[in-house]
Amino acid sequence: MEDRLVIRGIEFKSRLWVGTGKYKDFEETARAVEASGTDVVTVAVRRVNIFDRKSPNLLDYIDPKKYKILPNTAGCYTVEDALRYARLAREAGVSDMIKLEVIGDEKTLFPDVCGLLEATEILAKEGFIVFPYTSDDPITAKRLVDAGAAAVMPLGAPIGSGLGIRNPYNIKIILETVDVPVIVDAGVGTASDATIAMELGCDAVLINTGIAGAKDPILMAEAMKNAVLAGRAAYRAGRIPKKLYATASSPIEGML
Repeated sequence: MEDRLVIRGIEFKSRLWVGTGKYKDFEETARAVEASGTDVVTVAVRRVNIFDRKSPNLLDYIDPKKYKILPNTAGCYTVEDALRYARLAREAGVSDMIKLEVIGDEKTLFPDVCGLLEATEILAKEGFIVFPYTSDDPITAKRLVDAGAAAVMPLGAPIGSGLGIRNPYNIKIILETVDVPVIVDAGVGTASDATIAMELGCDAVLINTGIAGAKDPILMAEAMKNAVLAGRAAYRAGRIPKKLYATASSPIEGML
């Protein structure tokens, strides 16, 4: 209870958030979500059916009463598209929260920073709780907060790359620059990547491909859960300083 993650008055029980894309079917999605221990599930409004209850629907497998559904604007390349899908999700009663993506390049899937800032400001003024997916640039992170973002979600590496945290120094600077939660989004490929993000001091990690693309997604979901817990505990405990030379772990004074 003393280490709660609270954003805009909403309490999150888990610091591991998971996506729902790229699984072989809804059944596997549900099993991985359960194994992860998360209480936050992201859903791409453009790509996953959550509205038509007469056809196969993700929410038949992911109970909105048990999980916080975080709609996202994945696949949106313009401000207008991102705004439309965010509003559609809210009008359908899914959530006031939105993971905001405005993609700037089809090959790298890097964010369009200018579009992201514009969309963040508009949605924040409309009362959305905005979680923008952004680059690992500290200046952009600060401007997103100024625009009304409830948290910032810098990429660890390109979406789906599995490269891990490529620039921990920028992530660290972002943590020192903004006064809102920092959630690493994209690039986490295995448990050690998630641990590194948490040891840096990040408030949470969002993972999709790193779990869904594993040989055993269910086992990887459990591994990611444990990695986030371990990384957060290590951050709070405080690591020892790095030294060039050895230091004896047992005192020698007073020994015969």
